[in-house]
Amino acid sequence: MTRHLAATWLLIALLLPAACRRDSSPPPAPEPPPRVEPPAPDRNPTTPAGAQLGRHLFYDPILSANGRVSCGTCHKQALAFTDGQRVSTAGVTGKPLLRHTPALINMAWVPALFWDGGATDLESQAFGPLSHPDEMAVPDLRAVVPKLKAHATYPDLFDAAFADGITVPNIVRALAQFQRTLLSRDSPYDRGELGEVERRGLAVFKQHCARCHAGVDLTDHGYHNNGLDADFSPAHEHLAWGRGRITRKPVDIGKYRTPTLRNIALTAPYMHDGRFPDLKAVLEHYRSGVVDSPTLDERLRGAGGRLGLAISDAGVADLRAFLQRLTDRSFITNPDYGPPLRADRGD
Repeated sequence: MTRHLAATWLLIALLLPAACRRDSSPPPAPEPPPRVEPPAPDRNPTTPAGAQLGRHLFYDPILSANGRVSCGTCHKQALAFTDGQRVSTAGVTGKPLLRHTPALINMAWVPALFWDGGATDLESQAFGPLSHPDEMAVPDLRAVVPKLKAHATYPDLFDAAFADGITVPNIVRALAQFQRTLLSRDSPYDRGELGEVERRGLAVFKQHCARCHAGVDLTDHGYHNNGLDADFSPAHEHLAWGRGRITRKPVDIGKYRTPTLRNIALTAPYMHDGRFPDLKAVLEHYRSGVVDSPTLDERLRGAGGRLGLAISDAGVADLRAFLQRLTDRSFITNPDYGPPLRADRGD
């Protein structure tokens, strides 16, 4: 009996350290998200050479009138390709622009660009900032072609990407190809890494926000008047009309494109004009700051004519915690999305 008891304790003593080691070992790394191939139009299929050329052009001020401003000047990877400013003043003239710099996230699935949907694809969108007098200020991209042909590396990069080399259409095609590679699908939310508070916030989100911020990319790609203003000035070519500026339909006045909420914690300030400095101000607007107008989204009209969303203080705190879990750290640190190394640029 005594020998049997001693043997039992010996066995426990031998197994216990191994068990402790197993218990204290780190959990396995989460599975990476499945690879998603972004769609591209038949007239401009994405190729490794085309996307790499577009990356060089995106970060190169050679496309601006003064040689100092690039696409990357206002679209910074660390901020999910925004610039952290209410409106940018980084253009050629230094004058403040009239709309907030939008994020560049999962652009291959975005059916229309700009806050009012004024461009239907990335290729046509590129001409806007390239030619705008207060942005990159090149009214005719044909003027850039000789500079690219005289560059140390661009002739080879264009020849690798396109059969006809350096042309204006190929400049915007390459920029579009690079932007279609900017994929963000690996946030804690995507991996199911939500604590109790974030799960409560997700429930609040589903109740109040998911009808517009829907689907994988947390946007319906639609246009809504979310109660920012009651009056819509015709100044600056009816810029304040939003979608109505494009369609010229009264029903669309004051409506703006629904942005994705992916990486939302990185893209302050918020709204098409950057009026709200942080998420707290955004959520308070939806609770108590909604302004009535003829095209106000009906989902912002509550019982008894109350405007806004009925979210408690605790619900707001939980929702903010959930929104923080939409940040994709791999997206903002991926070296393939950042500037090429100086040696690769041919400077």
